This record gives sequence, C-alpha cells and structure tokens, in this order.
Amino acid sequence: MNSHDTRIDAYIVQSASFAIPILEYLRALVHETCPETKETMKWSFPHFEYKGNILCSMASFKQHCAFGFWLESRLTDPHNLLAANGERVGMGSLGKIASLDDLPEEHHLKGFILEAMRLIDNGVKLKKENKPGEPKELTVPRYLTEALAANAPAGKVFEGFSYSNKKEYVEWLEDAKTETTREKRLGQALEWIAEGKVRNWKYVK
Repeated sequence: MNSHDTRIDAYIVQSASFAIPILEYLRALVHETCPETKETMKWSFPHFEYKGNILCSMASFKQHCAFGFWLESRLTDPHNLLAANGERVGMGSLGKIASLDDLPEEHHLKGFILEAMRLIDNGVKLKKENKPGEPKELTVPRYLTEALAANAPAGKVFEGFSYSNKKEYVEWLEDAKTETTREKRLGQALEWIAEGKVRNWKYVK
C-alpha cells in the first residue's frame, strides 16, 4: 500500500530550494520510524497521522522550515531540544530550520517520534491549560484595541474569541522585542483575526 500522498510530493517540489532536502529528510525519517504513518494535508501543509491521530507535521516558508509534534507538550525532553522548553524560537517543535544542520541528531528525532507514537497508543491527549473556575481577566493593550476598532471585521471576530484565543494574540504582540517587530506582528494579527484565525491556526486540529 502506498502511504505517500501526491499532494505532499507537490508541496515539496514547490518549496524553496533550501527546503526540499529538509522536507525530504523529515518525511523519510517519519516513515522509517513509523511505518504505519499515513500522510495527509491539513491547513495547507503536510501532516503525518498514526492510528487516526496527528503524529507530527512539517511546513516550509520563505527562509525556514518547521517540524512539529501534536503532543509536543507531553514529550520528555532532557536535552531541551523542543521549542516548548524555551530553547528554540519559531513555529513548530524544533524552531526555525534553515538547513539540515539545524536539526537535532537523528536518534533524538526518532526518539521523539517513537515517544509520540506511544503517547497515542496510550490514549494521551493534549493538556487543557485553563482550570475550571480560573479567573479570566485579560488586559488588551491600547494599540491593539485601537487597531481592532479601526478594522471592523477583525474587531468583530476578536470580540467573539475565547479568553485563551485573545490571550495568545496579546502575548505574541507583547513579547515583541522592538516596535518594528510589534508593528509587523500587529499587521499580521489583524489579517489573521479578520479571517477568523486564532494565533496558532496552522496547528489547530
């Protein structure tokens, strides 16, 4: 049975030249480590499923690639290789990948894949961050409030967002190191919000 999706073949070929060997390597590694994996496209980028659950995913951008585990927050990471532990910056579990040299050693990657498979086998799900009855008070910065007021579509969508969805955008904007970065993020945020997208929409199941 062919477990390769032709849409992913096309995705890889259409990616930037630097990204092709990275994507091909990650794809082959997932299949080698998890022969049962099934490929699919979700939210316009490649995903790998195991027993009907998302195992991991990969994506390419103009200057970097990303590779992420759906259950990243549940993986053990003694060497602090995952973005969830604050050692890497960028979308995905491994930060921004501009070359094969940016990837952890192969045995570490295989270890993450195998552990993610075991978690799925054991029925592990993502942890819910908010506890029942937890106070939900969020201070929306003035610049975001004014921008949303000037963008009716985005303002309407943001108003309907859950507390956690609003918080993700606010924290992303507030974490900007420079005003230039914040302005860039604000423009991107307004575009995504107007389209009804949450901050991490590319990784939402």
